[in-house]
Amino acid sequence: MAASETSSGIVLRNAFGNVFSVFILILIGVLAFSIRLFSVIKYESVIHEFDPYFNYRVTQFLTKSGIYEFWNWFDDRTWYPLGRVIGGTVYPGLTLTAGSIWWFVNSLNIPLTVETVCVFTAPIFSAFASWATFLLTKEVKGTGAGLTAAALLAMVPSYISRSVAGSYDNEAVAIFALIITFYLYIKTLNTGSLFYATLNSIAYFYMVCSWGGYTFIINLIPMHVLLCIVTGRYSSRLYIAYAPLVVLGTLLAALVPVVGFNAVMTSEHFASFLVFIIIHVVALVYYIKGLLSAKMFKVAVTLILSLGLVLCFAVVAILVALVASSPTKGWSGRSLSLLDPCRNLTYASKYIPIIASVSEHQPPTWPSYFMDINVLAFLVPAGIVACFSPLSDASSFVILYIVTSVYFSGVMVRLMLVFAPAACILSGIALSEAFEVFTRSIKFQLPGSSMKPQIDAAETSSVSVIPENDVAKTDKTEDTLKERPSRKNRKKDKESVAAVEKPSIKSKIEKRLLVLPFEASIIAIFLLVLLGAFYVVHCVWAAAEAYSAPSIVLTSHSHDGLHVFDDFREAYAWLSHNTEVDDKVASWWDYGYQTTAMANRTVIVDNNTWNNTHIATVGTAMSSPEKAAWEIFNSLDVKYVLVVFGGLVGYPSDDINKFLWMVRIGGGVFPHIKEPDYLNLDNISSCFCLKRDGQYRIDSQATPTMLNSLMYKLSYYRFVETDGKGFDRVRRTEIGKKYFKLTHFEEVFTTHHWMVRLYKLKPPKNRIRGKTKKSKKLTGTTPKRSGAGKKNPWL
Repeated sequence: MAASETSSGIVLRNAFGNVFSVFILILIGVLAFSIRLFSVIKYESVIHEFDPYFNYRVTQFLTKSGIYEFWNWFDDRTWYPLGRVIGGTVYPGLTLTAGSIWWFVNSLNIPLTVETVCVFTAPIFSAFASWATFLLTKEVKGTGAGLTAAALLAMVPSYISRSVAGSYDNEAVAIFALIITFYLYIKTLNTGSLFYATLNSIAYFYMVCSWGGYTFIINLIPMHVLLCIVTGRYSSRLYIAYAPLVVLGTLLAALVPVVGFNAVMTSEHFASFLVFIIIHVVALVYYIKGLLSAKMFKVAVTLILSLGLVLCFAVVAILVALVASSPTKGWSGRSLSLLDPCRNLTYASKYIPIIASVSEHQPPTWPSYFMDINVLAFLVPAGIVACFSPLSDASSFVILYIVTSVYFSGVMVRLMLVFAPAACILSGIALSEAFEVFTRSIKFQLPGSSMKPQIDAAETSSVSVIPENDVAKTDKTEDTLKERPSRKNRKKDKESVAAVEKPSIKSKIEKRLLVLPFEASIIAIFLLVLLGAFYVVHCVWAAAEAYSAPSIVLTSHSHDGLHVFDDFREAYAWLSHNTEVDDKVASWWDYGYQTTAMANRTVIVDNNTWNNTHIATVGTAMSSPEKAAWEIFNSLDVKYVLVVFGGLVGYPSDDINKFLWMVRIGGGVFPHIKEPDYLNLDNISSCFCLKRDGQYRIDSQATPTMLNSLMYKLSYYRFVETDGKGFDRVRRTEIGKKYFKLTHFEEVFTTHHWMVRLYKLKPPKNRIRGKTKKSKKLTGTTPKRSGAGKKNPWL
């Protein structure tokens, strides 16, 4: 009777705990969604940044024209005159997800616009990512650690920076796909279920559809499988978790048009195939071991290893032959930048400077770690230690995840986004383990606690306190031992019983030893709560101030209040209303997506950066004198040139600060553009910015090549009229060339704060038919009789 009451109490307590966990998860989802709405509350419901505008434009086309038109869409408004096949060059996961949400919502007669769905897609999937983090961490260390990790991920600034309302980029759904893929892999590894293995392949397929960072998954999981094999942790569950992922996942990945045969032809995927061969060799060895005797097994292993080595060498030789012809050895430029942290030795830095020119491809600074993960940086080491006690397949995967993500985040600041979930998982494990120790210590020392007699009994009695689970393990062990040869039965039985008894006693003694003083436990819990409060305050501040402002609408605070700079939308609106539909607009590639989406005008280059030569052509035009630049733009049918200038209001991300990258990219294709021509090699110590072998200056000491370049002229044309001095607030100096006129371009529009300037190409001058200018000059200087030089017009 008492036993039934105790079991019913345990069931009731577990049910209440499950309900309470679900309630907490709902609150975490609401928190993850609501903390990302500051951008809408403070500003308006608007798409952020640059890339999201292209995704928004593609989603509009998808919802309007349908899926089949989307796959076959040739966009003639980008990369003129080349164009772009959208369906075959874009990761469709984000677009298809938002389009499906829009279709589902409208089927319920809820009239939401496509823009509204795009704005709120990222906050919705941030809640999903928090729940996926709970599931993953629960598989590693239990429910408490899972809830803590989910709450940490819901607020971590690194993830908020890419998932605020309006941040409609691939990472909005890709982080959820990344975490859910890792969860299903760990779930399959723990259960050995082929059902979860199939779901894992489908989740990987969704990740491939969503983001190019899927290569991190297809390399991290093989690394973990190889680690388990090397450390002697191979099992059938490991085989089931990995083999279907490689086969089915690769087949599904090849269905994505932007990936296609790259899933089996590029170096990023070769590690998975090599480990796939290794795990089959190991599986064959274990299978033969169960069939043969020890002597025959040694012979068979020698044969299998020989054949396996020959096969591996053959595969490696084939792969080397396939990639030897490529100057990048089958790796993409971004991958080479990640694998070579020195960056000065990479192929991309030498031959494709456009990769190095992107700000998010630069290595982060140490303060950025504290800004993006805050106190988690100090909790991660404790989480790693907790994963080693005890070490399991799941915890070893998390350790490998954090190690690799720390390395990649140190090479490229964009990959802080991949590091954030790992940091939250390990920090959640550390906090959960710490709270368990401190709360157990307090419970043990409270008056009337029932834990002390139990633990004392565990120390004095070694056999009678074996838990039910351990008894079950003992029975299972004995059953399995009976099937083994009779010679070893007695010895194995004794060893197994001793092995079961010792851990149970040891675990009880360890719990007793981990009891801390009452006062120390109270202070430690208070400090942990204080640490969590500091983390929450920092995350809310980052969400409200640091990452909520859309880049298309800028603000600044001064003594007279808040100032709003809406120059970008002002310029795009002018282009939309005052130019022809077929007019071509040239600008640096950063603004291509926005120009196409907001002004609906054809651009020469955009943020896709797939054609380095085309971008180098625009960079060469910006670096050339006015006449040469006019000829380049005129050959591309360009009618307007857009320049972003921040010298008046102090906007640092303007084209003058990006100009050296234009020079480097242009010079990489067209050798007559040389970077030293734009650098002042004298008085190096007095410059405001040191670049390579000289100074990058815009003042009176700037080089003539710099002062005569088109970018300089279009940026500083009439700038001296603003204050009479021409003082640049970004470069903190007066410009060198203040008074000049434009001969081949004319200013047509400048925004209110001079942040965006638009110029129109002047039409070519009419050519003089008949006599040349030289003959005119000779005619004018040589005296002749009247009528002597005239010809009869009728002859």
